[in-house]
Amino acid sequence: MRDRLARVRELPLLRGVGVRDELSRLQQQIERVQAEPSEEEIWRAVELARHQDRPYTLDYVERLFDDFVELHGDRHLTDDPALVCGIGRFRSRSVALIGHQKGRDIHERSRRNFGMAFPEGYRKGMRVMELAQRHGFPLLTLVDTPGAFPGVAAEQHGQGGWIARSQIAMAQLGVPTVACVIGEGGSGGAVAIALADRVLMQANAIYSVISPEGCAAILWRDAEQAKKAAAAFRPNAANCLQLGVVDSIVQEPPGGAHEDHDAAAAMLGDALVAALTDASKIDATKRRAKRREKFRMMGVYTT
Repeated sequence: MRDRLARVRELPLLRGVGVRDELSRLQQQIERVQAEPSEEEIWRAVELARHQDRPYTLDYVERLFDDFVELHGDRHLTDDPALVCGIGRFRSRSVALIGHQKGRDIHERSRRNFGMAFPEGYRKGMRVMELAQRHGFPLLTLVDTPGAFPGVAAEQHGQGGWIARSQIAMAQLGVPTVACVIGEGGSGGAVAIALADRVLMQANAIYSVISPEGCAAILWRDAEQAKKAAAAFRPNAANCLQLGVVDSIVQEPPGGAHEDHDAAAAMLGDALVAALTDASKIDATKRRAKRREKFRMMGVYTT
């Protein structure tokens, strides 16, 4: 593009023919391209979002919540450890919490299915949403999943339908809701608990409709092209904010949240309080309408 700009500048033109508009347009394109993150920068965000030492939901619960009581079971079939759900005190206020939990070691990761929920997990989450609505508790959700579990059993139990029902339940809540992507925000498994009044995203998190590996497998039949795929759809926080998918970015300690869990929790706590305070100022009926409008407008572009 720089070569193209140079050639336009050097063109021998007839008297009275101007290229100022074309030069200005090309210069703007160059500046926009230069401002965009490189493939390596975007992939670095993917690696940090997946870092094995990154704080998970229970790490934040330990640092931000008092008297947290975890609830188990969906009242239909079983419990799903991939989703942590409960009631607790957050900054002197009773709140409901739903969050993905991946697990630290191989045994816990296996038990929690690497944070990939079954339909039972979303039904458990909807139990907590109902409790929040009944008692007037604000709802906080922490998103960190590669996606909903894609196995045969999950499909047999109605995975897609329960993801949709979870979104409907969040859309209809009258209480203030705040979601934050704290690691990976993958596909329907993420948005099932992220249809909130305010959606935050930590600086080194990612949020996308598909994983880079999944996208590469579909487009090029080669999961090794994951870097190329990530650079194409840009799941990093800055681009999600620019697209309007999230409302604000939560800063992290230098090097990433995995470097200092306490500092990361303090920054997240402050951001959640600010977002919750902002959402609470709006009348419940208007808040619900604005929430629905916000998500219905995503992906709508005008020229």
